[in-house]
Order: sequence, then C-alpha cells, then structure tokens
Amino acid sequence: MMKFAGLAARWFDSVEIIEMHHAGKVDAPSGTARRTAEVIADARIEAGMDVAGPDATATSLEGARGASVAGVPVHAVRLVGLVAHQEVLFGTAGETLTIRHDSLDRESFMPGVLLAVRSVRERPGLTVGIEDLLGL
Repeated sequence: MMKFAGLAARWFDSVEIIEMHHAGKVDAPSGTARRTAEVIADARIEAGMDVAGPDATATSLEGARGASVAGVPVHAVRLVGLVAHQEVLFGTAGETLTIRHDSLDRESFMPGVLLAVRSVRERPGLTVGIEDLLGL
C-alpha cells in the first residue's frame, strides 16, 4: 500500500490518510500511517509539489483536521470491532483515488511475518517495511 501511495502521490493535488484500529491500540496515529505519510511526502517533495495540497480551512476544533505527519494530514480512529485498516485519499480536479487496506483478522499478518523470518539469514541489519522482501 505504501509503495502504491508513493507512486500515486505526484499525480494528485491533495492527500489525507485515515487509519482505523481496534480500541486497544495504544499509539495514534499508527506507525504504518506515519510511514505512509513520510513516503507520500518524499514523493511529493521529489516532484516539486506542496506536500498536503490546498486547504482553505480557517477555523476548526483542535484535532478536527487530524495530525500533520511530514505535512500530510492523518486521522486516527480507535473503535471496538476494528482490527487494522488504512485508507489513503488523493484528490485533484474532477477525480479522487482511494487506496485502502483492511485486515479483518490478525491472521492476515502471518504471511508477512513468515516471509520476514525466512529472510533473516540473508538480510543482516534492520529491515523496515515489507517492500524489499516482496521485490517492490
């Protein structure tokens, strides 16, 4: 999802992230949302763009526009019944693009964990993210 968001980032004027997790999650926004915002910001900066895009909001309640992570607005939801969900919303004149990932059960994390564990011997040091393991 991060890779796709980074690719799309340069083609849209605006971007925001909404991440939604179970009520027991202690950090907000999630590490995944933070990293996604950084990937998007890097791509937009590389393309010579404003990171977040236009926003005419003149008044708002504190937190209503989310947190700014690397210049990208990120909104965090904590709710009983959720597991892990992230949505990246892009907008430009006359169109939007939504990239969304939903984990409906924690079992969905196991293939990535197994892939990482099986790759430990060939990858000394720290690996962040799964993109390299997937060949992306």
